[in-house]
Amino acid sequence: MTEDELATLLRARRPAADLRGLVVEDAADQDVRLWFPFAAGFAGPGGIFSAPVLLGMADTAMYAAAQARLGPAKVALVSTMTTTFLRAAQLEDVVALARVVRAGRTLMHVEAWLFNHMPVDAILHATATCVIRDWAAG
Repeated sequence: MTEDELATLLRARRPAADLRGLVVEDAADQDVRLWFPFAAGFAGPGGIFSAPVLLGMADTAMYAAAQARLGPAKVALVSTMTTTFLRAAQLEDVVALARVVRAGRTLMHVEAWLFNHMPVDAILHATATCVIRDWAAG
Protein backbone atom coordinates (compact mmCIF):
# COMPACT_ATOMS: atom_id res chain seq x y z
CA MET A 1 0.00 0.00 0.00
CA THR A 2 1.43 3.40 -0.94
CA GLU A 3 1.53 6.43 1.34
CA ASP A 4 -1.31 8.07 -0.63
CA GLU A 5 -3.46 4.91 -0.51
CA LEU A 6 -2.95 4.58 3.24
CA ALA A 7 -3.73 8.27 3.84
CA THR A 8 -6.94 7.92 1.80
CA LEU A 9 -7.96 4.78 3.71
CA LEU A 10 -7.31 6.47 7.08
CA ARG A 11 -9.36 9.55 6.10
CA ALA A 12 -12.23 7.27 5.01
CA ARG A 13 -12.27 5.07 8.12
CA ARG A 14 -11.09 7.18 11.06
CA PRO A 15 -12.81 10.21 12.60
CA ALA A 16 -11.03 13.52 12.06
CA ALA A 17 -10.28 13.70 15.79
CA ASP A 18 -8.16 10.54 15.45
CA LEU A 19 -6.24 11.86 12.46
CA ARG A 20 -5.08 15.09 14.15
CA GLY A 21 -3.72 16.46 10.86
CA LEU A 22 -1.46 13.44 10.35
CA VAL A 23 0.78 13.03 7.34
CA VAL A 24 1.73 9.53 6.16
CA GLU A 25 5.47 9.88 5.57
CA ASP A 26 6.22 6.24 4.77
CA ALA A 27 4.20 3.06 4.30
CA ALA A 28 5.96 -0.19 3.48
CA ASP A 29 4.04 -3.48 3.72
CA GLN A 30 3.61 -3.46 7.49
CA ASP A 31 5.76 -0.57 8.71
CA VAL A 32 4.58 3.04 8.76
CA ARG A 33 5.94 6.43 9.74
CA LEU A 34 3.37 9.10 10.58
CA TRP A 35 3.88 12.75 11.40
CA PHE A 36 1.38 14.53 13.66
CA PRO A 37 1.85 18.33 13.43
CA PHE A 38 1.55 20.05 16.81
CA ALA A 39 -1.66 21.94 17.61
CA ALA A 40 -2.35 24.05 20.70
CA GLY A 41 -5.26 21.77 21.65
CA PHE A 42 -2.80 18.92 22.34
CA ALA A 43 -1.39 20.65 25.44
CA GLY A 44 -2.03 19.12 28.82
CA PRO A 45 -1.26 20.36 32.32
CA GLY A 46 2.24 21.54 33.14
CA GLY A 47 3.23 22.51 29.62
CA ILE A 48 3.46 18.95 28.29
CA PHE A 49 1.37 16.88 25.89
CA SER A 50 -2.02 15.56 26.97
CA ALA A 51 -1.75 11.81 27.65
CA PRO A 52 -5.10 10.98 25.97
CA VAL A 53 -3.92 12.72 22.78
CA LEU A 54 -0.74 10.63 22.77
CA LEU A 55 -2.77 7.45 23.36
CA GLY A 56 -4.92 8.34 20.37
CA MET A 57 -1.84 8.94 18.21
CA ALA A 58 -0.42 5.54 19.19
CA ASP A 59 -3.74 3.84 18.42
CA THR A 60 -3.96 5.55 15.02
CA ALA A 61 -0.35 4.61 14.21
CA MET A 62 -0.92 0.94 15.06
CA TYR A 63 -4.15 0.93 13.05
CA ALA A 64 -2.24 2.42 10.10
CA ALA A 65 0.46 -0.28 10.28
CA ALA A 66 -2.18 -3.00 10.46
CA GLN A 67 -4.08 -1.59 7.49
CA ALA A 68 -0.87 -1.21 5.47
CA ARG A 69 -0.43 -4.96 5.94
CA LEU A 70 -4.08 -5.99 5.49
CA GLY A 71 -5.22 -3.68 2.71
CA PRO A 72 -8.75 -2.28 2.33
CA ALA A 73 -10.68 -5.59 2.37
CA LYS A 74 -9.93 -6.28 6.06
CA VAL A 75 -9.92 -4.27 9.29
CA ALA A 76 -7.90 -4.68 12.49
CA LEU A 77 -9.89 -4.08 15.68
CA VAL A 78 -7.94 -3.51 18.90
CA SER A 79 -8.63 -6.16 21.52
CA THR A 80 -5.95 -5.21 24.05
CA MET A 81 -3.52 -2.28 24.22
CA THR A 82 -0.61 -1.75 26.58
CA THR A 83 1.08 1.62 26.78
CA THR A 84 4.20 2.85 28.55
CA PHE A 85 4.90 6.57 28.84
CA LEU A 86 8.69 6.81 28.76
CA ARG A 87 9.13 10.54 29.36
CA ALA A 88 7.16 13.79 29.20
CA ALA A 89 6.34 14.82 25.65
CA GLN A 90 7.29 18.35 24.75
CA LEU A 91 4.79 20.58 22.93
CA GLU A 92 6.19 19.81 19.47
CA ASP A 93 5.32 17.70 16.45
CA VAL A 94 5.10 13.96 17.07
CA VAL A 95 6.57 11.26 14.84
CA ALA A 96 5.12 7.76 15.12
CA LEU A 97 6.82 4.59 13.93
CA ALA A 98 4.53 1.57 13.92
CA ARG A 99 4.83 -1.96 12.66
CA VAL A 100 3.15 -5.33 12.56
CA VAL A 101 5.08 -7.64 14.86
CA ARG A 102 3.19 -10.81 13.95
CA ALA A 103 0.12 -11.54 11.88
CA GLY A 104 -1.96 -14.68 11.81
CA ARG A 105 -5.27 -15.50 10.19
CA THR A 106 -7.46 -13.95 12.91
CA LEU A 107 -5.07 -12.04 15.22
CA MET A 108 -2.37 -9.45 14.67
CA HIS A 109 0.20 -7.99 17.08
CA VAL A 110 1.34 -4.41 16.43
CA GLU A 111 3.55 -1.87 18.16
CA ALA A 112 4.13 1.87 17.99
CA TRP A 113 6.88 4.19 19.18
CA LEU A 114 6.19 7.92 19.50
CA PHE A 115 8.89 10.59 19.41
CA ASN A 116 9.03 14.37 19.67
CA HIS A 117 9.89 15.85 16.29
CA MET A 118 12.44 13.17 15.24
CA PRO A 119 12.97 9.52 16.20
CA VAL A 120 15.73 9.81 18.79
CA ASP A 121 14.37 9.49 22.35
CA ALA A 122 11.00 7.77 22.55
CA ILE A 123 8.20 9.38 24.57
CA LEU A 124 5.78 6.44 24.39
CA HIS A 125 5.75 2.75 23.48
CA ALA A 126 2.52 0.85 22.85
CA THR A 127 1.64 -2.67 21.84
CA ALA A 128 -1.72 -4.06 20.82
CA THR A 129 -3.39 -7.29 19.87
CA CYS A 130 -5.96 -6.85 17.12
CA VAL A 131 -8.72 -9.07 15.83
CA ILE A 132 -8.81 -9.26 12.02
CA ARG A 133 -12.24 -8.95 10.40
CA ASP A 134 -13.61 -8.46 6.92
CA TRP A 135 -14.34 -4.80 6.22
CA ALA A 136 -18.05 -4.11 5.86
CA ALA A 137 -18.57 -0.48 4.86
CA GLY A 138 -21.73 1.04 6.10
